[in-house]
Amino acid sequence: MDRTNVAACWEANAETWTRHARAGYDLYRDALNTPVFLANLPAITGLGGLDIGCGEGGNTRRLAERGARMTAIDIAPTFIRHAREAEAATPLGITYLESDGTALPFADESFDFATAFMSLMDMHRQDLGIAEAARVLKPGGFLQFSILHPCFAPPNRKVLRDAQGMVTGLLISEYFSDPAGAIEVWRFGAAPEREKATSEPFRVPVFHKTLSEWIAFIVAAGLTIEHMAEPRIDAETAEREPYLADTRMAPLFLHVRARKGAAG
Repeated sequence: MDRTNVAACWEANAETWTRHARAGYDLYRDALNTPVFLANLPAITGLGGLDIGCGEGGNTRRLAERGARMTAIDIAPTFIRHAREAEAATPLGITYLESDGTALPFADESFDFATAFMSLMDMHRQDLGIAEAARVLKPGGFLQFSILHPCFAPPNRKVLRDAQGMVTGLLISEYFSDPAGAIEVWRFGAAPEREKATSEPFRVPVFHKTLSEWIAFIVAAGLTIEHMAEPRIDAETAEREPYLADTRMAPLFLHVRARKGAAG
C-alpha cells in the first residue's frame, strides 16, 4: 500500500473519527495516552513545534495552550478542515496544512520540536516519517511520539474478558508479521450502540514493525533516545473504566522522546 491509498483510507475515516473523538468516545486517548504524553513533555513555552498527523487538531491545541507556536499537518483534507474550523472559532495561532509526514514541506532545521500522537505507525514508510521529522528539527530539538506498543500490540492482540466483562488476560501473537497495509476494520469501543449502528466503521491500514526496527529508524535518523514510557491506568481508573483495564496487564502504547544532536 502506498501513500495514495493510505491518504484515501484516512480521508474516508476523518468525518466519523472527528465526530466520535470530540464526543469523548476515544477513551484510550483521553483517559490514558494523551495525559501521559503531555505529562512527559518537556517545557515548550515559546518554542516552534510541528505536530505530525494532527487529525482534527485536538492534541495540537493542547500543545498551543502550553505556549508553543504550532504548525500541524495531516494527510486527510477533512481532518485539516475540522482543525481549521476549531482554530477559527478559538484562535491559538496554529497553522494547519494538508501534507504527508513522509515528505514534509519544510526546510531543514525549521522547528524546535516535533510531536506525533499515534500517527507514525500509520505511515506506509515509518522510517521516512522519523527521518523527515529529524530533518526539520533544529540541532538540540526533539521528537516525541506515541505508537501502538510493538511488543504488546502486534497485528494480533485480543483482550480476554470473563462473563462480567473483567479482563482476564491478553492473547498476543504475530509479532514478526507485517501486514503491509492490510485493512483493519474497527470502531471506538466506547461509542454508544446507536452510533455504531448508524456510522461506518473505520478502515485503517496496518503497518507493523518490531521494537528493534523502530529503534533502528531512530538511530538511522541521527536521533538519540532520552525518554520512553509505557502508559497504564491506575487501579481506580480501571475500576471506573473497565474497558481500559487491559493496560494494567501489558501496555498498549509506547512513548518515545528522541533528540537531535546539538551543533558541534
